[in-house]
Amino acid sequence: MVMSPEVDQVPVLRDSAAAARHLARICFKTGPPVLTGVELEWTVHDAVDPVRPVDAARLRAALGPYGPTTLDPTSPALRLLRGSTMTVEPGGQLEISTPPRAGVAALIEATQSDVEQASRLLGAAGLTLGRAGIDPYRPPQPVIDTPRYRAMRQVFDRRGAAGRTMMYSTAGLQICLDAGQPEHLMSRWRLVHAAGPPLLAAFATAGRHAGRDTGWASARMGAWWRIDPARTAPVWTPDLADRDPVAAWTAYVLAAPLLCVRSDGPDWTAPPDVTFADWIDGALHRPPRVDDLEYHVSTLFPPVRPRGYLEIRYLDAQPGRGWILPLAVLSALLSGPDTTAAAIEVTAPVADGWHRAARHGLRDVTLARAAAGLFDLARGALPRLALPPALHREIDNGLRRRREAAERSRR
Repeated sequence: MVMSPEVDQVPVLRDSAAAARHLARICFKTGPPVLTGVELEWTVHDAVDPVRPVDAARLRAALGPYGPTTLDPTSPALRLLRGSTMTVEPGGQLEISTPPRAGVAALIEATQSDVEQASRLLGAAGLTLGRAGIDPYRPPQPVIDTPRYRAMRQVFDRRGAAGRTMMYSTAGLQICLDAGQPEHLMSRWRLVHAAGPPLLAAFATAGRHAGRDTGWASARMGAWWRIDPARTAPVWTPDLADRDPVAAWTAYVLAAPLLCVRSDGPDWTAPPDVTFADWIDGALHRPPRVDDLEYHVSTLFPPVRPRGYLEIRYLDAQPGRGWILPLAVLSALLSGPDTTAAAIEVTAPVADGWHRAARHGLRDVTLARAAAGLFDLARGALPRLALPPALHREIDNGLRRRREAAERSRR
């Protein structure tokens, strides 16, 4: 494969120590926690007949100059009016990624404005955003095809149908929070993992898929668990609670098998079972570069992924403005060391309950108890977010209702 001069200048990784140093620099950027971001993803449906497939041509026409280049190579891929970018996932899911904001209120206001703009673009084409974490109407069907997605499908197909379900039918909510000061990194890292099972259970929206009841509270997360634990399992677990986050993430990255290997051609297929550590040790025809390592990280999908900030990936897509509540909960729980420590204590009994959360949701009594405790803590810390009065009342009332629902499920 012929490399361009620019690619030739990218540093080569000669050993695992060099890879570890690079991961430490780019994945855990500590400092005062200031910025917050979100990525909102939805399935897209015909407004009259949600079972009807929506193809790439219809999405391209609806999004126009705001559409991504994967949908239209000639698109200018304009940002929405408040700065968000739009991407289209392999099953036609629409994703909006916001610029990070200094303040939860500013983030909510700007993001909601861009969501409304995207909704207007779709509405003019007779399309609407879904309201669940998995497509309740249609079976998995590809819409976007790229070398990356073809390679992903080939790898995931080795383990069954769950990979196609994830790629083509699921929609998630991602919340992005600063890693925080060095002395608080361990506790913040621990909490965003330990809070995952009760918050997944409390905000599960993915029970029906392709016209049937799946038997899961979050079939979206159920699909993730069945793909490949080497790239979807949590990095932090209670049995390794005291392990340094940087060391844990480095080991995870190097041990994960390659999902694809980029090239100038259409075939990005990776050799089976070759890890990134194997690549460093000479398993492929050329040594890996720094950009290969960064791309490899983009193919790993644990519930929390460090990207300089903490990218929280375990929540289902929420209907309407529902995404605001989990954003507020996590922001409030991390708003001070005292609240974070209390939340860690509340979540200790369920910190490893990922499968139970995805399967049973709040029907699991211990998860319901932990969720109620987290909502209490979040409501108590809500004033620290300095929200406008109307938004504060909206979130506080929403959390109160969620807490009551968690309590009812325990009876």
